[in-house]
Amino acid sequence: MLIALAFNVRLAGANGGRAGGSAGVSAENPVFGSFVASCDPEEEFDSPATIQAMAGVVEGLGYEVDLLGEGEAMLHRLLRGPRPDLVFNIAEGAGGLRSREARVPAVLEMLGIPHTGSDPLTLAVTLDKDCAKRLVASAGVATPAWVLYEGDWDAIAPQAAALPFPVFIKPAYEGSSKGILDCCLIERLEDLPSALDQLRRACSGPVLVEEFIDGDELTVGLLGNDPPAVLGVMRVLPKNLTAGPFIYTLDVKHNYLERVEYECPARIAADDMAAVRSAALASWRALGCRDVARLDFRLRDGVAYFLEANPLPGLSPVTGDLVILARAMGVEYPELISRILQAALDRYRQLSRAGRSGASILSAVGSA
Repeated sequence: MLIALAFNVRLAGANGGRAGGSAGVSAENPVFGSFVASCDPEEEFDSPATIQAMAGVVEGLGYEVDLLGEGEAMLHRLLRGPRPDLVFNIAEGAGGLRSREARVPAVLEMLGIPHTGSDPLTLAVTLDKDCAKRLVASAGVATPAWVLYEGDWDAIAPQAAALPFPVFIKPAYEGSSKGILDCCLIERLEDLPSALDQLRRACSGPVLVEEFIDGDELTVGLLGNDPPAVLGVMRVLPKNLTAGPFIYTLDVKHNYLERVEYECPARIAADDMAAVRSAALASWRALGCRDVARLDFRLRDGVAYFLEANPLPGLSPVTGDLVILARAMGVEYPELISRILQAALDRYRQLSRAGRSGASILSAVGSA
C-alpha cells in the first residue's frame, strides 16, 4: 500500500512578512515592524525534519511512502501517476487566502484519493476564525464576543465599542500563532483603530477583534471518529510572573522551554474538566472535524470559551503542541502518527462497506 505525504516545507532561515508588508518597518514604527516579523509566510510550514520523522513512522508501519509535497508539482505527479492509495495530509497551503488549507483535500476528493484529516469545507471554515466562531456558537458553545475588521473602522465602530475591554486582536485567516503578540491586547477603545490598521497591513487580511478572556489557556487533543476520543486536555502556564495577563504568543511558542510549562492532564476542577471536554466535542461536531484536531479554549469561571480549532495540528516530533500533549498522556510520536493514520483507514473502510461514493477506489484501503 502506497501512502503519500502532502506538505509544505519550510526553507532554512526563511523569515519575513508577506509581499508589501516590509514597507514602514522602522524604529519609528516598532509595533508595525513586530507585526510584520510575526507574519512570516512560512511559519505554518513543516521542517524537513518533521517530514522525515513522519515518513519514517509510516514506513515503520510497513507502508511504502512517497513524498508528494503540495501545489502544482503535486498536481502533475498525481495526474501522471501512480496515484497513492491514501495521502497523509499536513499541507497548509501557500499564500494568504482563507481557503488555502482546503486545496489539497479538494484536489484529492476530485481525484477520488483517500486522505487523512478533515474535508475541504472544514479546513476552509476553521482557518476563517469568524466563520468557525459562528458555527461553534450556533452549537451552543461559548466563544468570546467578537467583531470582524475588514479595513473600514466606521463600519464596526459601534460593535467594537460595545465589546468588553480589554480586547484581543488577531489575523482572521492565519494559524500557527502568526500575528499573535503581547501588543495584540488592547486596553482602550481609542487605541484600537491604529492597532487594527497596522495588523491588517502587516498580515494582509481581515482582523478579528475579540473579547479577551482572562483565564486558563487550554488546548484539547482529539483523535478518531464516531465518536472521537479526547486524547487529553493540556494547560499552558507561564514559568515567570508577568505584569499583565499571560498570552500564548508566537514568541512564547518559539521559546517554550524557557517561557512555559505544559501541564497535562490539566490540574483543574472536575467540573471544569467536564465543561472543557464537552465544549471540545461539541465544537468538533459543529465544525465537521475528522481523524484528528487540536482545539484551543480559555477557561473562566467554569465556562470554556472556544478560541479556534486546528484540524491540521502541528506534528513536529519535538515542538508540536499535540505531540507534547500526547507524550504527556503516554502516547509517543510513532503511536500518535499511527493512530491518526488508522482513524482515516477505518473511516474509509466504513465508507467502502456502506457502498458510499468512491467505494471503487477504496479497495486497497478496505483490504489493508
